[in-house]
Amino acid sequence: MNDHHFTFNAAALVARADGTLWWPDEGLLCVSDLHLGKSERIARRGGNLLPPYETQDTLWRLKAAIAAVQPERVICLGDSFDDITAAQSVPEEARRSLMHLQAGREWIWIEGNHDPGPVDIGGTHRVEVTVGPLTFRHITDGKTIGEVSGHYHPKASVRGAGFARACFLMDRRKLILPAFGAYTGGLSVGHTALRSLFAADGLAILTGKRALPVPLSACLRR
Repeated sequence: MNDHHFTFNAAALVARADGTLWWPDEGLLCVSDLHLGKSERIARRGGNLLPPYETQDTLWRLKAAIAAVQPERVICLGDSFDDITAAQSVPEEARRSLMHLQAGREWIWIEGNHDPGPVDIGGTHRVEVTVGPLTFRHITDGKTIGEVSGHYHPKASVRGAGFARACFLMDRRKLILPAFGAYTGGLSVGHTALRSLFAADGLAILTGKRALPVPLSACLRR
């Protein structure tokens, strides 16, 4: 089994090895921080010229994630686009791919700090959404029990893993998803900004070939 099944605030969830969160009982797939259009945004602002394929690659992987579980509802947890201009400049091929993925299912864009405005690519736009015992938003408020969020792009490394992997972070109160975008960097779970959010008995679930749960205390500080 490549995925990690667990219960969070009475919801039976699956942390998938691809970095998406699956809630079978609700037919709900959640993904965070796609950052579509990042290479275009960096070039536009005078940064390094990166190969302009990250949007296509991210959408290919998102298509595979959706095909694997066939969700009735998809929640994108914010920063789906790297900024509002990137959202307005989505290539036609990528726009068609997104519209195809949305067909026949509910699609919710949660507003992030990179993409605060609506985009004309279908779906509905919300600041946050609550489904049963879980609340989905972009950035944790640090207080809500049963909160699912993104924003931090957490990464973790354990002895023998060889390199840092994008990971889920969780404790009894909150769950933070890894970034899904191809060009997204990461913040070490050892960073104060993340360590301060989680209880000492928190858990990191590393992504990759399989979802690997490890105690947060066992993650290497970097």
